[in-house]
Amino acid sequence: MLPDNDIRFDVSDLSWLDKLVMRHGRDATRLLQILREIQESFGHIPQQAVSVLAAKLSIPRSRIESVASFYSFLHLKPHGEYRVLFSDNITDRMLGSQDLMDQMCQLLWLQPGKVSEDGLVSIGTTSCTGMCDQGPALLVNGRAITRMTHQRVQEIAQLIRNRTPVADWPSDFFRVEDNIRRSGLLLGNTIPYGAALAAAISSGAHIIEPIKASGLRGRGGAGFPTGLKWEACRDAPGSEHYVVCNADEGEPGTFKDRVLLNSHADLVFEGMTICALAVGARKGFLYLRGEYRYLLEPLHATLQRRRESNLLGESILGRAGFDFDIDIHVGAGAYICGEESALIESLEGKRGVPRNRPPFPVTHGYLQQPTAIDNVETFCQAVLALYLGAERYRAIGTAKSTGSKLISVSGDCPRPGIYEYPFGVSVREVLQDCGAVNTIAVQVSGPSGACVGESEFDRKLGFEDLPTAGAFMVFDDSRDMFEVARNYVHFFAHESCGFCTPCRVGTSMLKSTMDKIANGHGTRYDLNEVENLDRVLQTTSHCGLGRTACNPVLHTLKHFRPAYENRLKSLMFSPAFDLDGSLARARQMTGRDDAGAHLKEVE
Repeated sequence: MLPDNDIRFDVSDLSWLDKLVMRHGRDATRLLQILREIQESFGHIPQQAVSVLAAKLSIPRSRIESVASFYSFLHLKPHGEYRVLFSDNITDRMLGSQDLMDQMCQLLWLQPGKVSEDGLVSIGTTSCTGMCDQGPALLVNGRAITRMTHQRVQEIAQLIRNRTPVADWPSDFFRVEDNIRRSGLLLGNTIPYGAALAAAISSGAHIIEPIKASGLRGRGGAGFPTGLKWEACRDAPGSEHYVVCNADEGEPGTFKDRVLLNSHADLVFEGMTICALAVGARKGFLYLRGEYRYLLEPLHATLQRRRESNLLGESILGRAGFDFDIDIHVGAGAYICGEESALIESLEGKRGVPRNRPPFPVTHGYLQQPTAIDNVETFCQAVLALYLGAERYRAIGTAKSTGSKLISVSGDCPRPGIYEYPFGVSVREVLQDCGAVNTIAVQVSGPSGACVGESEFDRKLGFEDLPTAGAFMVFDDSRDMFEVARNYVHFFAHESCGFCTPCRVGTSMLKSTMDKIANGHGTRYDLNEVENLDRVLQTTSHCGLGRTACNPVLHTLKHFRPAYENRLKSLMFSPAFDLDGSLARARQMTGRDDAGAHLKEVE
């Protein structure tokens, strides 16, 4: 069922909730999925439903409210029949998203972050929709709309005023293109349907060794050897083993998984099934980010087709005892769930808070059982490595970075989209291929990655030099790199899960410091404090979000220090809070602006 404002249950008659809970097996680990479906039906989660749900799942009401309050796409109070969320990623801003949001707010007579007085609509922002190659983008009741223009804003405002169901809006609004600009080993593969899985089954238990010999490493950025992970999961004791595909690519500037799930879903599921054969799993999960909700029905159709072809289910391809199936869980707007242990917590129907490690998911993952968790691209590459053979696969890329890598290119270039290269390609080569000119910086691997200046464009993408999850954001000489870093800092402050004090407070302090500099109150003292804050976050943060939060500032300071210093005062210290400025509203109301109405002499 697609999220839509015209699909409503009768809140006073909760018999539908019985059917919903029964369909999910009265399983509390399905809580997030149940809440998401309620949200799609009502636009929020009614209090009556919370009480009944607590009784039916035999869990405290407080747990339901806690989970619902954690995810940004879930709400316990109405947020309007139409909820409009503009993507606030830096590339959307560069394409004019802020002006477009202001225009829509004016047309619908409301302020950002507010619900209209008649309860019809709310307008706000969300971090990144994964549509960086075809922005500006927004979400309306969970559905992505791309290529926003001023004309399209006017059309959407009229549709909302007329209360036109989202399902009846022009289909072109929701058109999402793959934008594949350069194909290679993965995107150009011609592997016959099910051939790799059949070959894996015929090889018996000899799956992990070829994966290890191929040198395949995880494509999420950290680059842990895939064969070693599968081996550790296989050998770990447990009553059940699980396979999880991390399709929660929330890193701003990354959208390669969207393309793989749209056009190469069979390869993804084949990789998961081969992994299940290797580790002895009977159950798998694909965790799909909430922004890609529109892919859910096509993915379910692909799974069903694979079941009908005996590529999923019982005795797969005739091998007795090889039983494996895949379920899809949809996220609800939480960047932190891209971290594997937070994702597993979310799979279990909880808040997506990262776990303490060790133990690691390979021994204590989903339901504390051994779990092999990899991202979308990694499972695809595993199929290629097995099908081609370790020797042929290792011949592609570099010694420590074998195979190919998908790059999500966006920003200041005429040809944004997906590019596939063997590992070892230089930043400069990618810039040439996408047509970028007058480039001053590239943000590799998103805000948590590295900002590469002009002097470093000959650096190579690979685990030896520039590891990347796939984001490649281009900035030309018209951009203010201070504002780029400031956008990233706001992103980290917004997406911190709040579990640990260093990250919760540290990201907020960093945001305040960048805003202070932007407002003309910064000093060199503040720049020095960023380095001190980074040391604290590096050593005390619970997970990688906090440990990388200062990267955007430190990296842009290295290459673009004048962008900061030109905003600084000459004083060694200035308070972040402008007390006199806070009285401006009072002066306006009283009609006074003389020296006596100020806390300091007016210059």
